[in-house]
Amino acid sequence: MANERRRDPSEVMRDEMVMKGKIASLLREEPRTIPEISEALRCPAREVTLWVMALRRYGVLEVLPKAKADDYYRYKLANA
Repeated sequence: MANERRRDPSEVMRDEMVMKGKIASLLREEPRTIPEISEALRCPAREVTLWVMALRRYGVLEVLPKAKADDYYRYKLANA
């Protein structure tokens, strides 16, 4: 990953509409963390973070309470 090209955030956000469907499909199965979504999509976590935060802002995703303070947040589809 050290040689991985970092894309400009505006370039990453252009992929949001395509990734929205893929993320929603994953979250229909079960709630997941950003690292789990990243691994399943084979996309860098920093890019997944941008997509998840946008989807959360628009009310597509909801955050589940964390069991422990140092756990990752888990996301699910809103109204699912």
